[in-house]
Amino acid sequence: MNQAFSAYPLYPPIEPYDQGWLDVGDGHRIYYEQCGNPRGLPALFLHGGPGSGCSPQQRRFFDPERYRIVLFDQRGCGRSEPRGATHANTTQHLVRDCERLRAHLALRQWLVFGGSWGSTLALAYAALHRSACLGLVLRGIFLAGKDDTDWLFRDSAQFLPDHWAEFSALAPGQHLLHYCARAIAAAAPTQAVRAVRAWVQYEDAAMRYGQAAGSAQAPPDTPEENARLLDKYRIQAHYLTQECFLGEQQLLTDAARLGSLPCLILHGRLDMVCRPIAAWRLHRALPGSRLYIAASAGHSPFDTELAAALISATAHFAERGSFSDWQFPLP
Repeated sequence: MNQAFSAYPLYPPIEPYDQGWLDVGDGHRIYYEQCGNPRGLPALFLHGGPGSGCSPQQRRFFDPERYRIVLFDQRGCGRSEPRGATHANTTQHLVRDCERLRAHLALRQWLVFGGSWGSTLALAYAALHRSACLGLVLRGIFLAGKDDTDWLFRDSAQFLPDHWAEFSALAPGQHLLHYCARAIAAAAPTQAVRAVRAWVQYEDAAMRYGQAAGSAQAPPDTPEENARLLDKYRIQAHYLTQECFLGEQQLLTDAARLGSLPCLILHGRLDMVCRPIAAWRLHRALPGSRLYIAASAGHSPFDTELAAALISATAHFAERGSFSDWQFPLP
């Protein structure tokens, strides 16, 4: 391991000091939690997906002595209720939920930290509520356009041909995102589970691109786990088939209006889930942003170099309130 990276381990595990559910209307309740220092610098963590949820490990990118860390499961995700629900569930709804949560917690401003789909949501939120944002930490950029979904569901095959052969056998000649979306929506549970588990397997191969050989353990094939996967990927298909109700051009146009808002963009050069060119395009569109390409990292924020850079970034922001002189690794 590069010694410069090993100097930035994840912070120790912590438990929430506050947690609950917030009624955001439309029949939805979102789960939220607060960790760290109640008097610390507020930070909002936006999880990826769409359709995923928060995990204890995601709390560990922030110094718990310096930060008041806020995490929440987006509509239909994780512990939010009803799980898997797509009604009244769009990017615009989630942006409003962020503001409802900020008001509920009586916070004036916060640092917004988002990865993958979370980076998309962070940009959409900042575009409408710039004055509520102290800055942005964006990792694994997803621009929400057709190019992004075509990459994962078609073009990445050139790098993962063996895994693609298995995935594409589901529906030869069809766009696999749209096939999976139809399978999930159809009243044929066996077909839906088969499609989702193939999607999970291919996504996992893309996540592990560039890592040592060996396959990750497949999710257990139980009714409970299959129901969870169907709920998660129902939401993901709902968003991805509609360009996340936003699209790349709108996202980049909105980013260009953020002015001098401190923004750090981090992306793994080996990322097979979200294209590195997306990070470059965002950097070019967002005035004053800083960009770091982690040469040894893929999509996971827990890849050693990327995790180290994220931890360095949040520590630097807590001390300086900007990223203008941030460097990684330190000279």
